[in-house]
Amino acid sequence: MALVGWIMSFVALFAALALRQDLPIGGSVMLSNLLILLALIACPMIWREKPLGISRGQRILAALILFLSVPLLLLPVA
Repeated sequence: MALVGWIMSFVALFAALALRQDLPIGGSVMLSNLLILLALIACPMIWREKPLGISRGQRILAALILFLSVPLLLLPVA
């Protein structure tokens, strides 16, 4: 489980940094912020013990919410 957390953390962090560098689409700043938050949530080093009382299940649920909210950011604003 820790290996999956490390992989998700690095992928999200590098994707966020790439979006901040290039800014390919409008709304990429918000997407980049969500990816940085996902990198923080997925990092096993920070959450080894239970600081702030957040369990593993709550972190997994927050990561899923972040993944599923990405299409909402990419919808055009009419």
